[in-house]
Amino acid sequence: MLIDWKNEIFNPQWIIDLVKEQEPDRLDVIDALEKCVKGKWESRAYIHFVSPKNANQEGSDWQFDENIVLEHDTEGTVVIDLLKSGKIGGIEFVKYIS
Repeated sequence: MLIDWKNEIFNPQWIIDLVKEQEPDRLDVIDALEKCVKGKWESRAYIHFVSPKNANQEGSDWQFDENIVLEHDTEGTVVIDLLKSGKIGGIEFVKYIS
């Protein structure tokens, strides 16, 4: 398993490798992912790196811009929430949604 559900330390390298393979022109996403080493697990399926409090409302750090969707051989579909600030808001691991 690539994800440690109990620890809030996150190693983004395998996702960076996926972006390099599947979205090689997205250097902005690669740069942002390199900064995602500590987050808060909301569930088995989602870790966030920016507080989602008051998401998309004026004054909130969480201002959604786009999703980057990747496919991994064993972890399945991985969805990256990219914010208008260029930060990664969170990452969803679709196979763990219940």
